[in-house]
Amino acid sequence: MIAADSIDAVMRTLADPTRRAVFERISKAREISVAELTQGSGVTQGAISQHLKSLKQAGLVAERPEGRKVYYRVQPEGLQPLADWMEHYGVFWRERFANLRTLLKEIDP
Repeated sequence: MIAADSIDAVMRTLADPTRRAVFERISKAREISVAELTQGSGVTQGAISQHLKSLKQAGLVAERPEGRKVYYRVQPEGLQPLADWMEHYGVFWRERFANLRTLLKEIDP
């Protein structure tokens, strides 16, 4: 069975729209600094730092310090608990889509 605490951490972290937007910006960049994330975000550097802390604790991002700057990058394996959870329920959807396909063929042969 899938570890509920890992899934909860990922879902709780990504449930916040601002945090999700920060995660998406990081995922589009190879690496990005806090200053770059703050620019044009409409969010203070302090708030960005708090969101980054949550993302890091959930295992979704990693940091790399370089001098006075810290660069962040996505940790793809951090999404694995969510992917596993979705795969667990994938059987349900595959069955429903198969039933839908059969129904559509019956309606319009």
